[in-house]
Amino acid sequence: MPPHDIDAEEAALGSLLIDGSAIIKTEPIIQPPDFYSERNRWIYEACLGLYKRSDSINQITVAQELARQDKLENCGGAAFLSHLISVCPTSLDVEYYARIVYRLSMMRKLIAASDQIAGIGYQAGPDVDASLDKSEDILYNLRHGRSPRGFVHIRDILDNILEADSSQEEDALKPSEMHQVPSGFSSLDDFLGGFQRSDLIIIAGRPSMGKTSLALNIARNAAVEHNACVAMFSLEMSQESLVNRLVASEASVNTRKVLLSMRSPEEEKRIMDAIGILSEAPIYIDDSPQMRVIEMRSKAKRLHFERNINMIIVDHLGLVQGDTRVDNRVQEISYITRSLKVLAREMNIPVLVVSQLSRATEQRESRKPQLSDLRDSGSIEQDADVVVFVYRDDYYYTPEDWAIKHPNEEYPAGMADIIIAKHRNGPTGETRLKFIHNLTKFENLPVDVPNSVESSLL
Repeated sequence: MPPHDIDAEEAALGSLLIDGSAIIKTEPIIQPPDFYSERNRWIYEACLGLYKRSDSINQITVAQELARQDKLENCGGAAFLSHLISVCPTSLDVEYYARIVYRLSMMRKLIAASDQIAGIGYQAGPDVDASLDKSEDILYNLRHGRSPRGFVHIRDILDNILEADSSQEEDALKPSEMHQVPSGFSSLDDFLGGFQRSDLIIIAGRPSMGKTSLALNIARNAAVEHNACVAMFSLEMSQESLVNRLVASEASVNTRKVLLSMRSPEEEKRIMDAIGILSEAPIYIDDSPQMRVIEMRSKAKRLHFERNINMIIVDHLGLVQGDTRVDNRVQEISYITRSLKVLAREMNIPVLVVSQLSRATEQRESRKPQLSDLRDSGSIEQDADVVVFVYRDDYYYTPEDWAIKHPNEEYPAGMADIIIAKHRNGPTGETRLKFIHNLTKFENLPVDVPNSVESSLL
């Protein structure tokens, strides 16, 4: 027989019939499917129905609720409800009874999961990674209480939104429950409201524009300033190179000096202070080269089990490999972006992906990027919820060239245009950040410097 304890189930129900207010202790722990006995499940459903309507829970009201559903006689009638009260010594231990019911329910689900995993093994599929991924999914869904989703009434969705709004201040202290991850750049957050759960965000630019630096700065700001747990897949740079960049940026010491150990005593102190700050930041880096999407997904879920991550960063899209053989790179990129979007929704966290732009920008008089410049596939634009371009005029123009072309404008030294080219749930437009090249660091502009170039609502 599957593990179960009818006595614990009846004691939990008897406690509710004795003291209806005890439902506030059981409702967070157990749900009707956790009961092994069908009639016990029906009785608990009746108690929950009364609780949601703010009605009293006692023997009379539960009997009426079951009768209204034509389940009273199948549950054993009023006599069985009296029996539940008689076998319950006290309602004070209701939480203990509920935890027994929950534990045994999870053991039954674990047995069912093991049967599913055994079935995957017996299928002996040709792709080992895919089989392992399916198996991990089964355990992941079991741990997180996931089940196939069906239709939900709009009232329930609205209730969730109201609950989220009322708890935002409290959630600010609980990084595992963040509703959005701030970028740390005020003007960018004004546009986006932070990076939203389940969103796929693309940060794109031509080489040397600073897109990886921006992603790193966002990771640092989220982790250090907001204690958000960030998982970073670095397919292009080694973890040592990334960390050196972070240290240089945090310490405001030239990146070259950090790499070559050429620093003054004062800079050495700033570096040690920076190391102390960054060592406490919940940032996890995987620098495996040529990673497949399925590996990325498995590793992210595994870390989520252990640390409850709040954001994933991938650098960069062009080096991610698909899981199946396809005819061309366009189809492969389409598969990768779809998979990353699914991962964002599945884990309910933002996934930020760094991407290259095509050379089309170099052929135009205006070098500012457009959505059509996204490299390899239009699916990037289609699947992304947010597309952000990084562009710097001082990369293309010397002060002399700029003075000829724009005689009435000041040379934009160290100015980076951050172009929000797509925003599925908000405005698009441009803002500006300060880029300090020798520190590979972005900063907010001073308050008295205009940073918003334009904004438009879609």
